Amino acid sequence: MIMFRKSAVLTFVIMTVLVGCVNDYSDSVAVEQSGICDEDVGITYICGLMNAEDLLSLGDSEMILTSGMSSEGVNGHLYIVNTRDDSWEDLVGSVNFSQDFDNTLYAACSDQFSVDNFSAHGLALKEIEPKFFDLYITSHGAREAIEIFNLDLRSGSAILTWRGCVPLDESIMHNSVAILDDGGFVTTQFMVWAEGLASAVTGEAKGSVVEWHPGGVPETVLGTELSAPNGIAISDDQRYMFVAALGAREIVRFDLSQEPITKTIVSTGSIPDNVRWGEPGKLLTAGGNIDGNGWSVVEVDAMGMGSVKVGGMDGSAKMQGISSALQIGDKIWVGTYNGDRIGYFTKQ
Repeated sequence: MIMFRKSAVLTFVIMTVLVGCVNDYSDSVAVEQSGICDEDVGITYICGLMNAEDLLSLGDSEMILTSGMSSEGVNGHLYIVNTRDDSWEDLVGSVNFSQDFDNTLYAACSDQFSVDNFSAHGLALKEIEPKFFDLYITSHGAREAIEIFNLDLRSGSAILTWRGCVPLDESIMHNSVAILDDGGFVTTQFMVWAEGLASAVTGEAKGSVVEWHPGGVPETVLGTELSAPNGIAISDDQRYMFVAALGAREIVRFDLSQEPITKTIVSTGSIPDNVRWGEPGKLLTAGGNIDGNGWSVVEVDAMGMGSVKVGGMDGSAKMQGISSALQIGDKIWVGTYNGDRIGYFTKQ
């Protein structure tokens, strides 16, 4: 099956590189798992969430949304986590999941979403009104596409509705996604499936950013060629785009107001994966240490483009393969592309 072919390749190549809502909803959520599982010194874990590669805050609530990548024998997932009591549930396939295909807006999407063959990778949210979100996911499996959903917390339960998709080049593994003001998106071309991460290992620039706008087709953004572009974030005014160049161990800021677009680069001192907004004017990225021993969370000043390590663990920690960092209050939550847990610790 396509899912297993792609997921097996993805798990192998990433491991190769890394070693070189609100309270009323929180009180009523139906959970599959509750409470912490075990700890290392300085970090607490919540177990049972498979391959939670990316993490997002749900507005100003105390809830987190995580992806769930497929791997050999494991289908995709989409989890919602209550940070008040460490409980969680899986949304796709639940009684509150449905499909309502908008085949006018997403005319290029040929079929319904396959709940039995998908891989939830990168996540992006846009709050349309309080407790009601557009959710975009980079997904592999039955197809390579940005899958588009509505996530509704207004009733006190998490109601997930699939609305359509934007098909992408099947030969390329797309990684992260960010939503634009007009409902379009930008997504990173991480690698060619057939080549794996050879270009990232060598430092060659073979990936780019792709953009899509409603009524159009996905197109490459000229001047965004990078070595294994991974995480992506957009400034509120849509002027700056921040992309993690995993192969070059850098965060790159593109100024989209310039023609041609210009870029500013900062080294992270580790292998950056996803990129998320943290404290005002700051970005967080996470990934493996360059020496192969453990992982780090790095904070980047979006304007000054300086970086500082704000957390991490060595190779003895129970959680490795760290791919995302998200700040909630004074806690930093981390996810992994290849594991059975998420974790959180107090920011240094």
